[in-house]
Amino acid sequence: MFEPSESQRLIRETARNYAQGSLTRIASELDREARFPAAQLGELAELGLMGINVPEAYGGAAAGAVAHALAMKEIAQGCASTAVTMGVNNMVAETICRFGTDAQKKRYVPEITSGRFVAASFALSEAQSGSDAGALRTTARRDGSGFVLNGSKQWITSGDRAGVLIVWARTEQSAAKPAKGISAFLVEGGAKGLHAGRHEDKMGLRASSTVPLTLEDVRVPATALLGNVGDGFRIALSALDGGRIGIASQAIGIASAALEESLQYAKDRRTFGQPIANHQAIRFMLADVATELEAARLLVLRAAAFKEAERPFTREASMAKVFATEKANHACDVAVQIHGGYGYVSEFAAERHYRDVRVTTIYEGTSEVQRFVIAREALK
Repeated sequence: MFEPSESQRLIRETARNYAQGSLTRIASELDREARFPAAQLGELAELGLMGINVPEAYGGAAAGAVAHALAMKEIAQGCASTAVTMGVNNMVAETICRFGTDAQKKRYVPEITSGRFVAASFALSEAQSGSDAGALRTTARRDGSGFVLNGSKQWITSGDRAGVLIVWARTEQSAAKPAKGISAFLVEGGAKGLHAGRHEDKMGLRASSTVPLTLEDVRVPATALLGNVGDGFRIALSALDGGRIGIASQAIGIASAALEESLQYAKDRRTFGQPIANHQAIRFMLADVATELEAARLLVLRAAAFKEAERPFTREASMAKVFATEKANHACDVAVQIHGGYGYVSEFAAERHYRDVRVTTIYEGTSEVQRFVIAREALK
């Protein structure tokens, strides 16, 4: 049944109350102005939502992966842009907790969970290596007791706002196994030689900051290495598995908002002397969307439960992401259709949901990558 525990229910209700009480009212304004929700992110940190699956010793709630999925859905239902920034913050904090040294955890994780760092970043993608992360070209050269990083990153969420970034770079060249030569580093925002480019003018999620990054002789100490030399690709895959549960939850949140608005509009809008909700064509669309979102929710909670139980969950995360994000895209498409001409204008939120949800089948691994992962696991 996946009924939440008391602590999970508390996290969900906290997120829901904030989303419906604050985010829903300001989401369209944030989108229209492409305004980074710094104040809202600070408030989420105060509510304990920036380290949901992080140990209490580092300022987290220690509530687990299921609670994080539930909270992401609620926040995304209020504002998808705020949700994606919250999701990346949680993912970075979790990754440092899992692979970092005690000193790294103490230095960076409380800054994220407390909101003193308004954001954190996951700097993996490059212009020529999005899905093919093993082909990245950014380099990290040993220099004395530290490393010097050079290269560029693309589509980095909160890259210009982050207090800390996990940056992946090549420490070895290996033609046979290029992924083996990748390492991960903790780079502080404002580091000398780290430059953020102009904000991407995106279709959706316009209130989240997405920028390219350039690293020009960025010098970091040996203590900035996350894990061991050559561990970077393994760290990235582990983080992305968890991140995919978050993005699937975000997609369900966006689609749930679209469904709620479709239901209300269908009851209010009248044609041929009756509410359009009485027309079979509309009723069947609503029924299909409601069923698909419920199935997606269960897949996401299953993947989160596997993660929380420390069971392998790569396949489950990919199944949840590909199904949830594609069905969420369908739900938002249906919402526009039900709203008719009003669905195509910004006066109604259906238009924003349609734009916001589109990227969920792309980032944290495209739908095509998810199908590759699922097939690979099934064929083992």
